[in-house]
Amino acid sequence: MTLTTASVLAFERNLDISDAYFWQLDSASGNQRRPVGIQTKSVRGTISNRLKAAIANDPVKLDAEIEKPNLQTVDVASLDHDCDTLLVKWSCKVLPFTGKPSVCNDQDYQTKLLSVVDSYLAGQGVGELARRYACNIANARWLWRNRLGAETIKLTVSLNADGSNPIAEIANAKNLSLTSFDQADEAVAPIAQLIAQGLKGEAFVIFYIKAEVKMGYGQEVYPSQELILDTGKDKSKVLYQKKDIAGMHSQKISNAIRTIDTWYPEAQFPIAAEPYGTVTTLGTAFRQPKQKQDFYSLFDKWVLDDQLPSLEQQHYVMAVLIRGGVFGASGKE
Repeated sequence: MTLTTASVLAFERNLDISDAYFWQLDSASGNQRRPVGIQTKSVRGTISNRLKAAIANDPVKLDAEIEKPNLQTVDVASLDHDCDTLLVKWSCKVLPFTGKPSVCNDQDYQTKLLSVVDSYLAGQGVGELARRYACNIANARWLWRNRLGAETIKLTVSLNADGSNPIAEIANAKNLSLTSFDQADEAVAPIAQLIAQGLKGEAFVIFYIKAEVKMGYGQEVYPSQELILDTGKDKSKVLYQKKDIAGMHSQKISNAIRTIDTWYPEAQFPIAAEPYGTVTTLGTAFRQPKQKQDFYSLFDKWVLDDQLPSLEQQHYVMAVLIRGGVFGASGKE
């Protein structure tokens, strides 16, 4: 009987990341931390969008257009004028990775899938993936725009929520590369070792990340922006907060941590481990099915046809399984 992909197939994520929350303090005085709040700002902007040629080429129509008020109500988050440092905290739980799907309606397929994953774990192990995840924690990629505007980023990874029992301390995460995973920083190794222990199921692993980001007094900081499904809302930009504390979505942090894929065709920079190598900010899928380098092509050939991908693509396939998702073949075109 020919083996086919299960029509119902799903994997749970193995890196269980919390939301991050924003506090602030003054690096000079060491004053007690306090939350970063969200404020609403209403402004009258100028008309700056690209205009139709009929308007742009007619001075009268152009004057009439730019006289229209561009009224905006948006959320903003900033440090107070007596604080220069953004304090960001979140946690990561690492769950054992065995390759067993959370849901699978074909036991023959599941048996073959488990043998494939077992073979990878026995031959390659999770060391390479764990090291890359650790690099993205250590280099503070997950701060996104806040990293770009920072002078320095002091980062601590601890086994306790109060910051005690640290396993890694980095004086300035901005000194670590965002494009290379061959980090020489000694702080990366213990983080990678801890992640590997969790993925292998050798220990219950949860650790806590704290970043002290020196931004400047009164400077704007950047929580996650909420997706507004109801376009009738008054505000055009709504920032994420919980109990009046600005925060960052776990999904946004997770995307940064799994930005480890440098194995896609003609790779120039790391992208997140995604089935089609999708980078929404660039509007590009870097792993096109036509090239047979997408997750589904590699995964199906490996499991169904025993066609072993290259080592780099094996790492990629396993990274997508660790990411989690629904990968069944519904049979519908």
